[in-house]
Amino acid sequence: MTELHFDRHRRLRRTAVLREMVRETFLRPSDFIYPIFVTEEGSHIRSEIPSMPGVFQYSVDRLDEELKEVTDLGIPSVIFFGIPKKKDAVGSGAYDAHGVVQEAIRLTKKNYPDLVVIADTCMCEYTDHGHCGIVHNGDVDNDESLDYLARTAVSQAEAGADIIAPSNMMDGFVTAIRHALDEAGYQQIPIMSYAVKYASAFFGPFRDAAESAPKFGNRKTYQMDPANCREALREADSDVREGADFIIVKPALPYLDVLRDVRNSINLPLVAYNVSGEYAMVKAAAQNGWINEKAVVLEALTSMKRAGADLIITYHAKDAVRWLREEG
Repeated sequence: MTELHFDRHRRLRRTAVLREMVRETFLRPSDFIYPIFVTEEGSHIRSEIPSMPGVFQYSVDRLDEELKEVTDLGIPSVIFFGIPKKKDAVGSGAYDAHGVVQEAIRLTKKNYPDLVVIADTCMCEYTDHGHCGIVHNGDVDNDESLDYLARTAVSQAEAGADIIAPSNMMDGFVTAIRHALDEAGYQQIPIMSYAVKYASAFFGPFRDAAESAPKFGNRKTYQMDPANCREALREADSDVREGADFIIVKPALPYLDVLRDVRNSINLPLVAYNVSGEYAMVKAAAQNGWINEKAVVLEALTSMKRAGADLIITYHAKDAVRWLREEG
């Protein structure tokens, strides 16, 4: 037989212990940020979102049960999204000192002071037109919207938010919010910027959960074209220079190439947002018995870490921690 020359990579895969010894990427509970939807309408509410099995809208008076589970699991951080009782053209509920997110923040910091609370800073849940800023003649006014976003960020910081996470994709939103926070005495509050946010079809279930779908048109004039990658680097670079402390790439799974390119271009902590559509697809396939949910979820989350994410915002966080404990 002719002598063959080739590399024997399988030597390091021979046993489970060997595979673990040479594993390059690990998931930990401290990697996860858990999203929570809080509704202002009514009390005693724990309402499951049909397109996101296992995810609920909570009224503030029932929020504690969710927070206790999160902290008991060792998940270090949550991000709040609010659904107000009333909406208007300027999204006034977003910057109301006693708005639903502000009240959720206060309750959380009172009962769970060590839990890191992130406030999503946007207007789409609060405007009657469903867009992420002030609308004039069918167009979102970039610069006028910055004033309202800055007011929202300051109100969230006043309520006790540990991190402000602006997701509106207005040009200049990081510098406007940084200036407003500093002027209000919140120089210590970091900004987790949704710097790279695509106009993605994967956001559909979230818009059900947050009741935030636009009433006309779409968000393609301010969210990014899914076909573009170099643009993502420009967006991330702008936000770094404007004072962001974290950079988010959203969605995650269909944009792992973008995540890696952003990782290679910046030195700030990088966050992947494992979005609602990614979650819903896995849940639907698992409920039909087509996939092994645990294996698929942990593989997907690992791919985000491998691509360069330091943190992951994910609706799978609670299940993922339980599964990691089983494997531990």
